[in-house]
Amino acid sequence: MKTKQEEYYEAICQSSDVIDMQKYIKEVLALRIEDYPQQTAQDTLMLLTEEVGELAKAIRKSATSITIDRSKLEHYDTVENEAADVLIVLLSLCNILGIDLYRAFLEKEKINIKREWS
Repeated sequence: MKTKQEEYYEAICQSSDVIDMQKYIKEVLALRIEDYPQQTAQDTLMLLTEEVGELAKAIRKSATSITIDRSKLEHYDTVENEAADVLIVLLSLCNILGIDLYRAFLEKEKINIKREWS
């Protein structure tokens, strides 16, 4: 009998949305950014780090009691937009490194299914 994790894993194996998204990002960034093919993994990792910081700022703005500079609220984007930016840059980084993120995800989940989670 299959575990729930194994059932979920088999279901995700039938999807190709991440593959399509990764291909889309590669094509679109080549159109948007003139020197995109020359961007290094290090440069893109710096951008990813920045985007994660912006996601943290958006979450802090809307979901915590931590103080925030209210005069700059219009400079902060929504949590959804910042999460999307993180995904876009992550997909871009995977393209630069030649990583099929969907395949890497599936391989990692094979390992995770066998781990003991507590």
